[in-house]
Amino acid sequence: MPRRELDETDVRVRPGRGSRPRTKQRPAHADAVRGFVTGVDRGRYQTLVDGRTVVAMKARDLGAQRVVPGDEVDLVGDLSGHAGTLARIVRIAERRTVLRRTADDTDAAERVVVANADQLVIVTALADPTPRTRMVDRCVVAAYDAGMHALLVLTKADLADPGPLAAVYAAAGVDAVVTRREHESIVGLDTLRTALAGRVSVLVGHSGVGKSTLVNALVPGAMRATGEVNEVTGRGRHTSTSAVALAVPTDEGPTWVIDTPGVRSFGLAHVDPAHLLAAFTDLAQVASASCPRGCTHLVDSPDCALDEWAEHDGTAGADRHARVDSLRRLLVSRLGADDPD
Repeated sequence: MPRRELDETDVRVRPGRGSRPRTKQRPAHADAVRGFVTGVDRGRYQTLVDGRTVVAMKARDLGAQRVVPGDEVDLVGDLSGHAGTLARIVRIAERRTVLRRTADDTDAAERVVVANADQLVIVTALADPTPRTRMVDRCVVAAYDAGMHALLVLTKADLADPGPLAAVYAAAGVDAVVTRREHESIVGLDTLRTALAGRVSVLVGHSGVGKSTLVNALVPGAMRATGEVNEVTGRGRHTSTSAVALAVPTDEGPTWVIDTPGVRSFGLAHVDPAHLLAAFTDLAQVASASCPRGCTHLVDSPDCALDEWAEHDGTAGADRHARVDSLRRLLVSRLGADDPD
């Protein structure tokens, strides 16, 4: 049989998956609208746009980028805010500040907690449960590293004297607001509201310290769950399960508090060990003036001026020893050893 000449009808081309040609050029989304992320719930983002709440999802182009409360984002799609509608987050604006934490002091995986906050409000009970000063120190370090102002809120002053603990952190340059329950009201709430006015503040603290109670008092209708502390273990259950930004009524411009779930630890693997001392303002001044060059400030460091400083001034010595011990525990833990805290 003679061989047939082939023509274009013999060519077989498998059709592509789509009719549109592939391109690496991404849409510019010039019509995107700016929004403020107030909450995250199972891949859906509650976003405030021109005073209304818009539910959005993250665009595929963002990949693994994490969107957190406090983020300013650009959105496209249905921005009406009506029930059942969904917008898309196509860009995350540059962040002014980023609060991070890790599972422990050696974990390479850091977690972004909140973006664009001005201050970190560390809520600590004076009793029931007892204060955890090493946790406070960790939070102060995290705030310093993030470029945020640190504010200490001492709750339950009706159960214990706030003076000694407030004095310790006043020496370190950390202001304190004291609150106590009196009948059905919270004394000190107005002072706290003034300290929050015009800022975006993140509230952190371990369970049972009264953080959600403060939020409910500051923001009418917030309805953050509250819980009791176990009398045997001294621990409370995690009543807040997700971070959420809430507007605080004030006369001094937009004021937001971002309530976060209760934490039992605050890893600092993302903080350079060389920067830890700078967050302990009182100790940094002593070290800068009197420690020898190259001093590690650890227990076995020869001629470390922090030892003499801790021994000075009788009754205050115990508090000073605690401060130096806290710094040294953080240094040891951050360098890879176990932290006893």
